[in-house]
Amino acid sequence: MQIPIYLALDFPTGEEALHFLDQHELADIPVKVGMELFYREGPSIIHQLKENNHPIFLDLKLHDIPNTVKSAMRNLAGLDVDILNVHALGGAKMIEAAKDGLLQGAQKTEPKLIAVTMLTSMNEETVRSDLKQPMELAAYALHLAELSKAAGADGVVCSPLEAASIKAACGADFLTVTPGIRLAGSEQNDQHRIATPAGARRMQADYLVIGRSVTAAANPKKAYEQVIEEWKNYDNYN
Repeated sequence: MQIPIYLALDFPTGEEALHFLDQHELADIPVKVGMELFYREGPSIIHQLKENNHPIFLDLKLHDIPNTVKSAMRNLAGLDVDILNVHALGGAKMIEAAKDGLLQGAQKTEPKLIAVTMLTSMNEETVRSDLKQPMELAAYALHLAELSKAAGADGVVCSPLEAASIKAACGADFLTVTPGIRLAGSEQNDQHRIATPAGARRMQADYLVIGRSVTAAANPKKAYEQVIEEWKNYDNYN
């Protein structure tokens, strides 16, 4: 079974990302390719990672009018990655259009479509002051998850703190993909709603996305192995 832990390749260039994986003997592991890397390298970085047997979460967070998102998703689906995403804030019609485009463009396999609820860099104050949203953050994330499921998404990106309530409302098969994962002692950086790998699993996360706790570690391979250890044996960790 594939370990459900995606390493965020937040590097400026494909050369740096591939060198990092090779240098630290992180062969075949699941990886997340975000905007920074994809906008620099384009589909070529996806092809190179696939040649090296890396499962891929392509994290571009599409958010536009439904027709544009449908066309973009049709093109991206042809890259044959494992997971693609949109912003749930785009609304039900946009998510439905994304799903249609994905189904039209999928070739060998159908990628999972997940929708971003609320970014883990956001907190209650941000939601109140910037978004003028009267609902509490957790309740709003749950609302967006329910909307996403009704529109055909396979799951959501959410903080680990919301995963259990989303599972309870949307069902065990509805995927929870959780960034904001930090090993004990790692810097919080710009993330607010975070958890350890063990904590995230106890809170019913299906997939973890982890970046700087591994990529900025003195020994990235050892750090990634520690994430796996905590995920597998979560009862032994805080």
